[in-house]
Amino acid sequence: MKKIIVAGGAGFIGYHITQELLEKGHKVLIYDKFINFIPKEESLYSFYLQKRLKNIKDSVEIVRGDIRDKVCLIRVLREFKPEIVINLVSIPLATASNVFFEDAIQINLNGHINLLDAIRHSNSVERFLYTSSSFVYGNFKYDPADENHPTFPIDIYGGTKLSGEILSRSFSEKFGIEHVIIRPSAVYGPTDVNRRVSQIFVENTLTGKPLILHGGGKDKVDFTYVTDAAHGFVLAALSPNAKNEVFNITAGKGRSAKEFAQILNKLLPGRVKTEIKPANQKRPVRGSLDITKARKLLGYKPKYQLEEGLKEYVKYIKSTGLFKIFE
Repeated sequence: MKKIIVAGGAGFIGYHITQELLEKGHKVLIYDKFINFIPKEESLYSFYLQKRLKNIKDSVEIVRGDIRDKVCLIRVLREFKPEIVINLVSIPLATASNVFFEDAIQINLNGHINLLDAIRHSNSVERFLYTSSSFVYGNFKYDPADENHPTFPIDIYGGTKLSGEILSRSFSEKFGIEHVIIRPSAVYGPTDVNRRVSQIFVENTLTGKPLILHGGGKDKVDFTYVTDAAHGFVLAALSPNAKNEVFNITAGKGRSAKEFAQILNKLLPGRVKTEIKPANQKRPVRGSLDITKARKLLGYKPKYQLEEGLKEYVKYIKSTGLFKIFE
């Protein structure tokens, strides 16, 4: 059994990681500020947060804390004495990071620096995981992009994430504490509230609103079902083979927004409406991520491609009763 702190453990991916760690018998502390950057009138944060906490609150320790509060971080690490720390705290959307520029720097980057300093002051941490992003690659030079693909982010979000990677490696080298860097992509699934394209597309379909296909919906991203992403994190946290490594943790296959809409139309026949708008020139051109390294070193095997994942996602949203269209 390991003692593990999951910073951001009440969030979308963090909750699913926490759930799997608990199922494996580990002792988990969640460190979370319980905030959301989506406007309240558009957010289902409170609704889904209650669902997350209902499933795990009796099995975990929970500390409400800000990653920008170094004193609190140091105190929590000294008292809990974790062997592993997983950092998922950030503004979770690239678009939001670009809008809330200063917050992105303070949370995504400086917050991680605070956590590293707290780890340095602890005597228990053996390994920490840093949540990066496929946005560090910028425009893909080749497809699928492996972990050695050039890193040249073209927005604030990707820039903060790459900076965090560099500091993680430097810290690990200087202080001898193992690190693991995870690069997920387009995570979707139950309890997502961050208004990613996957959530917007599903909810728009259920409420009769059109799905906006920028540039005809041709651009591809590597949509990753949340339990697959969470499982990859858990493997990386616990495997000896993950020491000081970088991993793409995704489905391993780029899919377009147009394909996404077509799959939804099969799941919800006749309900999908699409509207084509000009392509967003400020978004990086992405595609598939190569997950060969995670397969070989971690035994990572994603269970869900987009067809299976969307089926589960729609089924889950139906079970919440949020959308009367199912009645």
